[in-house]
Amino acid sequence: MNVSRSDQAAPAAAPGVAPVVAQQPEVAGAEAAAAPASGLRARLGPVGLVLAGGISVQFGGAVAVSVMPRVGALGIVTLRLAFAALVLLAVCRPKLRGHSRADWGTVVAFGVVMAGMNGLFYQSVARIPMGPAVTLEVLGPLALSVIASRRAVNLIWAGLALCGVFLLGGGGGFSGLDPAGVAYALGAGAMWAAYIVFSARTGRRFPQADGLALAMVVAAVVFLPLGIVESGAKLVEPGTLALGAVVAVMSSVLPYTLELLALRRLPAHTFAILMSLEPAIASVAGFLVLSQALTIAEALAISLVIAASMGAVRTQVGRGGGRKRADAEAVRKTEG
Repeated sequence: MNVSRSDQAAPAAAPGVAPVVAQQPEVAGAEAAAAPASGLRARLGPVGLVLAGGISVQFGGAVAVSVMPRVGALGIVTLRLAFAALVLLAVCRPKLRGHSRADWGTVVAFGVVMAGMNGLFYQSVARIPMGPAVTLEVLGPLALSVIASRRAVNLIWAGLALCGVFLLGGGGGFSGLDPAGVAYALGAGAMWAAYIVFSARTGRRFPQADGLALAMVVAAVVFLPLGIVESGAKLVEPGTLALGAVVAVMSSVLPYTLELLALRRLPAHTFAILMSLEPAIASVAGFLVLSQALTIAEALAISLVIAASMGAVRTQVGRGGGRKRADAEAVRKTEG
């Protein structure tokens, strides 16, 4: 999973809660019979949106890799961030007044982290296949989840992830992968963990997606000099601009929109589990677009990291559920 994952969805009604409407007696039975099918569609709809967003992100990344020979990794990141910033500014129209110095400090930090995450990830996929790159990148959010949870069971998930990394490196030495590409992917993972933290802080300080739009502008401004130094006039060639716009839409604008819609009807933990599938999606995109085949060991390694990520999410959900049950029990005892 790479960039512009949006954690700033607008508040929505609780999942499964629907408005109560008056029903005629003769149609109530028919609607009740149709309820299970309708409920299933309601659950599968947001899941489909998240999966579509993940597919768009990873195939957009594969398109970006194919464009790199034209403008380089820094050039394609510059185009992606610039086009995404323009679209988000046009759609969100964020207000510039009424924000404190702390608000601006948060959004600037968010933008710098976003720029770092994008830049490091694309430097990685310029050197190693997409599947392993995204798998190593996922270790950042996974580590954040394990540390935040502070539960002993998460050591199991951490160990499972380390086994996957061991296999991915061809037995621990990363002999089959470019060391610089591995380092860039791990750096992108660290930036992704920071992205999650600053995304939450920005979401609390700015309404709707205003903070994301402003942070995207910061990221684009930070990267613009780097793209100019590496690519120069190549950045403004019509064909390159068109491909950059495609990458921006596929990797930033479209996934953000789909995830925003999904998060209004999908529990956060379900969303996180679906995000854990991105290394697999990236592997498929790399194979179909870039002809990057995986070895059996690499496929097993990616599966282990995906399983570890899902397990860590489920552990946090169980912890939250246990806390709620304990609170409810305490209330019952008090009332009794």
